[in-house]
Amino acid sequence: MRISFDLDDTLFVAEEDGFTLEPPLGFPWNKLYHERLRKGTIELMRRLREAGCEIWVYTTSFRTPFYIRSLFKHYGIRIDSIVNGARHEKEVQAEHKDPMPSKYPAHYRIDLHVDDDRSVYQNGQYYGFRVFQIGPPDDEWVDKIMAQVGKIKAAP
Repeated sequence: MRISFDLDDTLFVAEEDGFTLEPPLGFPWNKLYHERLRKGTIELMRRLREAGCEIWVYTTSFRTPFYIRSLFKHYGIRIDSIVNGARHEKEVQAEHKDPMPSKYPAHYRIDLHVDDDRSVYQNGQYYGFRVFQIGPPDDEWVDKIMAQVGKIKAAP
């Protein structure tokens, strides 16, 4: 099973927005990587790996795959593939004259995309791809995503 995650306001969150965070990276990495992970991200990624899932990042940001992969590596998380704004534009939008949604996980055979953006959720309903919309701080978000993974795996 392939699962992708948005970054900003999904995995990368801010304490001032009420989120509990994973511990910061140590020096010097904390000077290079300013983003902070939502508490539970490390546990979730471990559980997904144990469940045999591929872990992708699908973001509209133009952060480089090297930057994203390196940041997660310092947290002990291996990312299988990254779709950033440039890759999406080249591989998804380039084929279409009309504007495509900002994310189109079906193009990459992603089984579940996790995102905070309501419009991505609505696009999923319209275009037929699965989106789990994650909202504000939620201590049960890891279990909710794992439950979704379980439902998808159990479906015929």
